[in-house]
Amino acid sequence: MSLVQKHSVTVPSLGITFSTGTYAALANGAVNVAVGETNLFVTACVSASVKPGQDFFPLTVDYREKYAAAGRFPGGYFKREGRPSEKEILTSRLCDRPCRPLFPEGFLNEVQIIGQLLSADQINDADIPMINGASAALAISDIPWAGPIAGVRVAEIDGQFVANPNLDQMATSSLDLIYVGTEKDMLMIEGSADQISEDRFIEALAFGQQAIQPIIAAIKELVALVGKPKATFNLVGATPEARAIIERVVPAERLSAAIFGKEKAARGAAVKLLKEEAKAALIAELGADKFTDVDLSVVFEDLQYTAYRNTVLEKGVRADGRGKTDLRPLQAAVGVLPRVHGSAMFQRGDTQNIAITTLGPTKEAQEMDGLTGGATSKSFILHYNFPPFSVGETGRYGSPGRREVGHGALAERSLVPVLPPEDVFPYSIRVVSEIMASNGSTSMASICGGCLALMDAGVPIIAPVAGISCGLMTKNNADGSIAQWTTITDILGEEDHFGDMDFKIAGTTKGITGFQLDLKIKGLPFEIAKTAIHQAREARVEILKVMLGSLPAPRKDLSTFAPRIQTIQIDPEKIGALIGPGGKNIRRIVETTGAQIDISDDDSGKVFVYSNNGAAMARAIQEIDAVCGGAGGGGGRDGGRGGNAGGPPIEIGKIYTGRVTGVKDFGAFVECTPGKEGLCHISELADFRVRRTEDVVKMGDSITVKCIGIDERSGKVRLSRKAAMAELEGQTAAPAAEPANA
Repeated sequence: MSLVQKHSVTVPSLGITFSTGTYAALANGAVNVAVGETNLFVTACVSASVKPGQDFFPLTVDYREKYAAAGRFPGGYFKREGRPSEKEILTSRLCDRPCRPLFPEGFLNEVQIIGQLLSADQINDADIPMINGASAALAISDIPWAGPIAGVRVAEIDGQFVANPNLDQMATSSLDLIYVGTEKDMLMIEGSADQISEDRFIEALAFGQQAIQPIIAAIKELVALVGKPKATFNLVGATPEARAIIERVVPAERLSAAIFGKEKAARGAAVKLLKEEAKAALIAELGADKFTDVDLSVVFEDLQYTAYRNTVLEKGVRADGRGKTDLRPLQAAVGVLPRVHGSAMFQRGDTQNIAITTLGPTKEAQEMDGLTGGATSKSFILHYNFPPFSVGETGRYGSPGRREVGHGALAERSLVPVLPPEDVFPYSIRVVSEIMASNGSTSMASICGGCLALMDAGVPIIAPVAGISCGLMTKNNADGSIAQWTTITDILGEEDHFGDMDFKIAGTTKGITGFQLDLKIKGLPFEIAKTAIHQAREARVEILKVMLGSLPAPRKDLSTFAPRIQTIQIDPEKIGALIGPGGKNIRRIVETTGAQIDISDDDSGKVFVYSNNGAAMARAIQEIDAVCGGAGGGGGRDGGRGGNAGGPPIEIGKIYTGRVTGVKDFGAFVECTPGKEGLCHISELADFRVRRTEDVVKMGDSITVKCIGIDERSGKVRLSRKAAMAELEGQTAAPAAEPANA
């Protein structure tokens, strides 16, 4: 196997090999992961020091796909990899989230994990190897970290769970579960399902926990071979003197009074005042030279962490006065914007979004440029935008960051399972979620609003989808094990920040369609996960009732501004004639009619015509019928232009919309079907006297003409614009009186 290094271990049941010891010797940890002929090289490095005044842990995870891995050149002028793709961003986030909770509290040295795809076999994806490679690189390094962890993808194929299926197998799976855990507990999950029941979902989680055990054992074996002793780093924390002063000035009862029973803005303002009071006390008692912002921020984080969870655990009451399973007030409305194809507003407490649906032809599908195989395009896209005003702040506003890409992907995969198949609804669909206000679970609001916007646009979804997030508050024993816990429904932003879990679950009344679990603790026992899963279902049903109160079912008719579609079946052998040389003919029809035309990729002969203008639709269908409805040769014209090659012959009495291909003193030549032209004499251009051909038509113009004759000997075709105009207007073809100024 390629790139196997000095030391290696294998997981035979899953076909995974970890190797190290030959490459990147200067990194703190470096591992190659091979699955089939997909090779991923992962490194972990740590900074030797902490930047002065730093009060957060800077972990960076970057997964990058090299085009050379698939034997390809990058696009563009520079022929070099550029900004990360959506796949690379999502894989980086997938690796970051389970690794982060296992670093020691107070460890703030920068850690960087880099994964480089060096070889792609187009059969095995690299996202799961990235998680396992990062785990192995951290485990064998001297970086303090409480791993190893391991990840698998779980599929359900023909009713059976499968660990780490290849891309071909995933095409037939009703479940896409990425499961990451420690030796004992769940750590992170993410994925989608075809309305899987809660009980079956829990069975899939148990299967995933069992499937990761051989990987963890292999990484431990690698650590035994080459693992470095863990280095000692200075952990950042508040000094005992500063902590004592702050706890005296801001006792627990004062902080609780500031936090509980108020709106978000009032809570923030009250805590800010207490923080300023504590800062003044620190400066007064320690002196300005000994005061640090780190002391203040670390202690206030600890105090709020304790206050938020103590009240919930001891009294069952939350910051805004709700009980543990209560939802915030819900609002839903559809059709909130004119002109768009579909729109909706969804609000849960302070969290509010507006979702907009746009329908388009199938050619608007997004092309996927993944190097590891899988789908090459997708016809449903959900984009999530989180502007700074949504939290009442100023900040960066522009292209989406990693968080926005991740939240959009979660909402997108939660709605995909209920979309109609393309042969039933052959449109490309884009949903844009604009977050107008945020106080927790905006991705779940995007699912609710996005579902309503789809229904408002007339998309015949299988079933409505709603999403909700559950949180967790715990107290630990001295050994770090969980002594007391409670799950909470519909978490606030503060409960997410100061709590231990953000478990997002979306679905219908029948089952789960999307999910994502993030933890701040070092593992989630199954008992807690089961409670949260069933609790989320109860909340989801309540949310769906409110959503369906605004719109009980998808609208039967599309918006007047949305493109209509008509499907035409043609002889597959005539697809080439419809397209024409270099796409010449199909472009002509699109340009002359204004309709959009897509041809099915499966060579079935299905043609989709899109237009929100009935006349344009009819003209396009007439043109397609003219090309594909018959066969055989046809007449030419002077000079041999036209000839017998190309589309079907021009027929006497038929009306055509064609393109002017030649302008002469005596009239205009018009191409009616591919390669079939006729002459519209100057006397047949209008129902009045025309002095110059250019006064009526010019080269390249689209005009409607009627075939009024074909010479039997020469095959010359005679066309009339005035006859076509008269017939289309329901009038006779007799010439009208010449205008006085003609």
